Amino acid sequence: MHLYHVRMDVDIPRDLDDAVRADIVAREKKYSQELQRSGKWVHIWRIVGQYSNISVFAVDSPAELHEILWNLPLFPYMTIDILPLTAHPSAIEQAA
Repeated sequence: MHLYHVRMDVDIPRDLDDAVRADIVAREKKYSQELQRSGKWVHIWRIVGQYSNISVFAVDSPAELHEILWNLPLFPYMTIDILPLTAHPSAIEQAA
């Protein structure tokens, strides 16, 4: 299992049709919640005051993470930064 810290900054164009925006955001929520229920999207936190989040993904491969991210409905409007994670030798509890 590979763990990744992923920061997603969203910048939806202000002139995007309201109905299109609402549809994309609804599909994004559904997709992200499915991934959370599956255990792939382990954590998600909002960054205060921004349309951004910090998430942790647990996936089988970098290619799987790539596929997950590319399928996010908001992907075309995102800037994404990814950091691979590994266990720290001083950690009391080790991640799965």
